Amino acid sequence: MAKVLIIQPFHEDGMALLEARDDVDFEIVDGRSEAELAEKIEDADAATIRTAPLPASVIGKAKRLKVVSRHGVGYDNIDVAALTERGIPLAIAADANATAVAEHTLFLMLALAKQALRHDRAVREGNWEIRNRFETVDLMGRRVLLLGYGRIGREVARRCAAFDMQVAVYDPYVQANLIEADGYRSVPDFAAVLAETEILTVHMPLAAESRHLIGKAELAALPGHALVINCARGGIFDEDALHEALTSGGIAGAGIDVFEQEPPPENHPLFALDNVILSPHTAGMSREAAIRMAISTARNALAGIDGKHDPSMIVNREVL
Repeated sequence: MAKVLIIQPFHEDGMALLEARDDVDFEIVDGRSEAELAEKIEDADAATIRTAPLPASVIGKAKRLKVVSRHGVGYDNIDVAALTERGIPLAIAADANATAVAEHTLFLMLALAKQALRHDRAVREGNWEIRNRFETVDLMGRRVLLLGYGRIGREVARRCAAFDMQVAVYDPYVQANLIEADGYRSVPDFAAVLAETEILTVHMPLAAESRHLIGKAELAALPGHALVINCARGGIFDEDALHEALTSGGIAGAGIDVFEQEPPPENHPLFALDNVILSPHTAGMSREAAIRMAISTARNALAGIDGKHDPSMIVNREVL
């Protein structure tokens, strides 16, 4: 009997795939205790995980582990090097939440451009005259720069183009001719085009090279009416520098779904600003995306047990 260790539960539609296998048993843990994880993973053939940390100290206790299946696409909570050293594949739900994140990205762009929070509050407070300030702007014609052109970045670019925005893309891992074949401008150096960028949105994993990629200098290079969006990972933006840019008039607004610390502290300085729209890391968590991620997560775990990995879902493909 193969064992799947489920670190943090997921949608019942994914659980149903595991329940349908009479040769598979599973155990659910909340992932809060590293000691418990180290104990439970020892005899697991597969492990699924959402946002809980999976450090090398826990991975080192696994004796039968054939795959770790991530519920989502980001994996900065997992020690990939430790998995690779042990020859254990890390699978992600690569095709599950791109649509949800792309829609959420456009939602934040629209909410900022159309002053959604301020105008909602004004109506509730009886301030009808706010409509005569002409504060809202159109997305049409805006110059948007996407950092990252993976599955999510491509979906965001398509939606921006549908709004008649001018789309530029920076991704050092994607050939320029492929970006341009899709109808977008490829930029080899994103810093060189910040001064002309009106909306900056990031869609890349958090890694050493992307941590605080957008800091004081980058934000200062943007025009004062620029908007910035982060539906990728907390830590790509330097949050102190972002707060400074938002309060000094360096940029006009920000839509933030992810934070360096999650959940963020109750006194986080961004909470006091009315030119910021925040969401609790829910960009990829629509009802439909949750179902797709759960099914993909379960399938990847079972594929690992069966020795039938889909290479397109594997992060560390060198172990296959």
